[in-house]
Parts: sequence; C-alpha cells; structure tokens
Amino acid sequence: MPDHMPDPRSTSPAVRVVVAVLLIAPFAVYLAVPSYARVKPRLAGFPFFYWWQLVWVILTALFIGIAYLLTRRGGR
Repeated sequence: MPDHMPDPRSTSPAVRVVVAVLLIAPFAVYLAVPSYARVKPRLAGFPFFYWWQLVWVILTALFIGIAYLLTRRGGR
C-alpha cells in the first residue's frame, strides 16, 4: 500500500462502527420526511421543513469530515 493511505485492517472495529454510524445517520434523517414535513416552528421566517434540511446539510458535512479523519488516522 502507498505510504499516504492507512491500512484498513489497522482500523479498530469500534472506529469502523462509529464511521458507519456517522455516514448512515444523515440518510436516515433525510428519509424520515414525515418527521419534519411541517411549517412550524419557523426560524427567521423559514418554515421548519427548509431550515431543518439546511441544518442537516451542515451536520452531514461535519459527520463526513469526522469519518474521514477517523479513517485517515487509522483508528489510532
């Protein structure tokens, strides 16, 4: 393997589980449309439906970044 890539076998099972949860959780939230398909509460005039999705776009980016860092360092 090239020096810049960690060996996937060196990543601990616990780190793999955390990474999997971080990558799967946003999809579960996005697919649960009935749970956020409403107008209230409004935030700065935006219906809940829109600002909730925007919050999750930001959280998804954070989750992917954390998952990347966890896999990049090899779970150490």
